[in-house]
Amino acid sequence: MTVLHTARLRLEPITEAHYERMRVLNTDPEVMTYLNAGQPEAEEKTRMAVERTKQRWLEWGYSWWALIRIEDGVLVGMACLQHLDGDRNQPHEIGWRLARAGWGQGYASEAAEAIVAHAFGVVKAPEVVAVAHPDNAASIKVMTRLGMQYVGRGVHYGLESVVYRLPRP
Repeated sequence: MTVLHTARLRLEPITEAHYERMRVLNTDPEVMTYLNAGQPEAEEKTRMAVERTKQRWLEWGYSWWALIRIEDGVLVGMACLQHLDGDRNQPHEIGWRLARAGWGQGYASEAAEAIVAHAFGVVKAPEVVAVAHPDNAASIKVMTRLGMQYVGRGVHYGLESVVYRLPRP
């Protein structure tokens, strides 16, 4: 499993060791505003996500990373390279979820840049896409900062979403 590094973060594949911090993140109504209508994620759903993530690392060679701040070892969020809607026939998708303490500090952009480089350089993805709730201005800002272009709307993960795309250079 691939560990990525940036100036301030270590991206390590999610395992059971990250479960407790994931639970804190996934039960914060503000973090979940655009992901689960502000509702905390059920404990079983988070446990299933850890198992699914581990399986995808084995099957695909990529999935979700824990974003660990190098200076203090704190998990400040999660980010991914996966297939849109979990369907291997769909394009590669990048995504992120940050703890409130990590908002506005550039961690999502920093992690996303590393993941895009990995997607194009190692995985050889022909493109990456990202989706967000139409009102999630912070995520849309990260997408545009990466050079992604708006391609439309769709329903992904059961939610109305805007879709952005970045082709491999």
